[in-house]
Amino acid sequence: MRRLVALAVVGGLLGLVPPVAARAATSSPACTGTPRLMIVSAYPAEMGKIMKATKLDSVEPVRSAAPDSKEYWTGTLEGKAVIEALVGIGPVDATHTTADAFDVFGGCITGIVFSGVAGAGSDSLGPGGTRRSSRIGDVTVPDGWNNGQGPYDGVTDTTMMSVAAAIAPGVHLENTTPAGDRACLCVDPGTIPGLTFPYIPTVLLHGEGATTDPFGGQPAPCLQHGGDLGGCEPCPAALGTSPDPQRFVTGISNPAFVPGLVTGSVGSGGSGSGQFIEVDDETGAVGAVANSHQVPFIGFRGISDGSPDPLMLPGFPAQFVVYDQLAADNAAAMTLAFVGAWS
Repeated sequence: MRRLVALAVVGGLLGLVPPVAARAATSSPACTGTPRLMIVSAYPAEMGKIMKATKLDSVEPVRSAAPDSKEYWTGTLEGKAVIEALVGIGPVDATHTTADAFDVFGGCITGIVFSGVAGAGSDSLGPGGTRRSSRIGDVTVPDGWNNGQGPYDGVTDTTMMSVAAAIAPGVHLENTTPAGDRACLCVDPGTIPGLTFPYIPTVLLHGEGATTDPFGGQPAPCLQHGGDLGGCEPCPAALGTSPDPQRFVTGISNPAFVPGLVTGSVGSGGSGSGQFIEVDDETGAVGAVANSHQVPFIGFRGISDGSPDPLMLPGFPAQFVVYDQLAADNAAAMTLAFVGAWS
């Protein structure tokens, strides 16, 4: 929902998708190809830095069966064989994209890493009972995610958390905002000066994250070649990816999504929670599928909004539109370091 509201600010949505039934947990098929670590994000700006560092096997994705037609790219990152995908916005799309990956790649998925952005939270469950407030640019690494009801709960693998803790002190996090690449033209965002925060972001380990479902079980749309907020493909692959007519037709077929968007925009939880270290719409859903397949999982979420900033912007979505690329890049920096260290 957070990305969809921001899209309304920068240009609006064109695609609508019908509701999809929940996916039952299944055991992983045997691996018949190359074992790969799977790296996922929700929308293109979150994945851009990661995919630019990846040597792709092809810009054309591997697709799951219609009507889902989910897209996956294979390649090599930090010397590791990987799968990269955008799971989409919201827990329904995230669940289906992750579940479809096991249909496509079977038991060859050796682990799943989420790299994305989130709203700030204030976590009273940190080590020693201390309260930790996440700030814009910080990267959170929760022990798990909870929407308060259970369906999207996901748990971080303890070995992955140990690796994250070991590498975190050496990961450089930026405190100056890049410009972003809204049109997915693959322009280096670092060529345009940005705003510098008066602190250096840090990595916050442990605590609990929140994954919400403001859509009430409705999937959210994406647009093929739709830019770095609303697109279906990561920017480095978008310019070379052939359109999928079936996915486009499915995406515009049902206006019933609109009430879910309006309701979610008004009624969702959002940033500043005193119970959670971060608030997002996908990580717990991906983690729940990984857990059901007994595949290790971890999520890195950069904070894009919800804390004071030099511009004194009035929270979400204004802060998100300005700071999401900084948050995404910091989460990606942690993800790249993790992939390099993970064996």
